[in-house]
This record gives sequence, C-alpha cells and structure tokens, in this order.
Amino acid sequence: MSPTAAKPTAPHHGKFLHPHRVFTAFKYTIYVLLGVNAYLFFREDLAAGAEMFNHVLTWSNVVDVFTASTDTTAWLVLLLLFELETAVISDDKLQGGLKWALMGVRVVCYFFIVSAFFGYIGKYGMITNLAPISIADVCSLAGSEWNYVVDLDDYPPIDAEACLLLQGQQLFLVSGTDIIGTRAALDSAWGLAICDIINAGTWLIIVVLLEAEVFMQLRDLLTGAILKINKYLKSFFYGLLFLCAIYWGFEGSFLDFWDAFLWLVAFIFIELNIFQWHEETEEVAEAKEAAQNQAISR
Repeated sequence: MSPTAAKPTAPHHGKFLHPHRVFTAFKYTIYVLLGVNAYLFFREDLAAGAEMFNHVLTWSNVVDVFTASTDTTAWLVLLLLFELETAVISDDKLQGGLKWALMGVRVVCYFFIVSAFFGYIGKYGMITNLAPISIADVCSLAGSEWNYVVDLDDYPPIDAEACLLLQGQQLFLVSGTDIIGTRAALDSAWGLAICDIINAGTWLIIVVLLEAEVFMQLRDLLTGAILKINKYLKSFFYGLLFLCAIYWGFEGSFLDFWDAFLWLVAFIFIELNIFQWHEETEEVAEAKEAAQNQAISR
C-alpha cells in the first residue's frame, strides 16, 4: 500500500458492475454478515447463561457466559482495523495520533480476544465438571428450574417430552448448576468445547503472523521470502480452522459452521490486501530505482 495506492483507484463511472466494485461489495457484505453473527451469538449466549445460572449473572461468570459473542465482536473490530491499515488508510497517514488511536483500539480488542480464549477453557472446565446423579423419576423435574444438555450452549428446561427421553438413562449433573445430561449429549458438548479452544488458539497464532507482516510492511522490512514462509505457516493453521468448520458442520449448529466459514473468507481478503500492499510498495521502489539509474546514466 503506497501512500497514494491505499485509496481506491479512479472511480468507475458508468460501470456499476465493474469487477472492483463487485469485489468490494462482496467483501463488505461478508463483514456485515459477521456483524449479524455477533448479534446472534449474543442472543445465544444470553439464553444459555440464563438457563445455566438461573437468570443470575455475575462478573465471575459473565466471561464464561458471553465468550462467543465477546470473541466475535472483538474479532470483528480487529478485522476492520486490518482492513483500514491494509486497504484504506495510506501509509503516510498511519502515524502520529491516528497510529496511537488504532493501537489503543487494537489493545482493547486483544484483551477481549485473549479473555475469550480463557473463557472457552473455562467453559470446557465447567461442562466437564460432572457428578453422577440418580433420579428415580426425571419427569418430576418437568416444569421446574432444571435444565438438560442438548449440546454446548443449549440447555433447555426439562419438559414432559424431554423427561421421557432422559428417563432410564445414566445421567450426570453439571456441578454448580441445575443442569443434567446424558453421556452422549455431554460427549458432544465436550468435543465442541475442545474445538472452540483449538479454533480460538489457532486464530491467535494467525493474527500474530498478520501483525508481524503489517509491522514489517510499514517499515519496509517485509520481503517476498518472509511472505512465502508465512504463507506456508498460515496455510497449515488455516487448514486447522477449516477442519474445525467441518466438525461444527457435523456436530455443532449451522451458526457455528456459517460463522467459521465467513471468518475464513474475511481473512482471505486481508491476506489479499497485504499481498497487494506489498506488491504496490515493491513497484514504487522499483520505479524510483529505475528513475535514479536513468538520471545517473545521463
């Protein structure tokens, strides 16, 4: 991204479906859909937290309850920061007050992202802290404050239909809650909780690599060799994320799969931004060198 190339090129008058406009519209549509997902995760977390803690949320459990929505919102803001730095704001303006303002927002985002990572670990610890429980008549719990595990973050109240499914099965109590579950349901929840941890940790590694690229690019230290090495490293980690998305597609909810897919697409755009930024910088440097050589030859 050279000082002038960071902004969109000349407007495409009379070409509403120009490839550049279509690409930009598609990219920002993905970003908007991720914003919608953040809202949906908030609703899902709120419902799960109300069921798990009997509508009583405290600061000690709010991180565990709103892990997904906090994580998604912080990542969305961080994504927009990457978009601004790699495709919108010119290099000569990424300094001074603006630079420190973006840095401040970035620090806040990373605080919530890392907190969410530990929240996923806490959620795994909570859903695996179990004790066998014997209930002679599960249907006696119907209509009370007791809930049962359908899947991770899905703990509906026990009703007449649910008690018939739970009756006669080996049940476990999620310690510290009024939630019971079967071995099969809890195994599924454990798998999804582990997938959440792997996914969150992998994204942290990828974003460290991206931050390093942006840092080096702003200081003219990013070379083609470094980009190539990072490409192979990130390909491995993006592969892990893709496997998580597939797992969610089979074991989780559609929202989990859809969100994972959108994030992969969104960061492909950031990767393209960085590649184009580096190419434009190289072209400017080569043009200056050619001009200097031509001046010397005269």
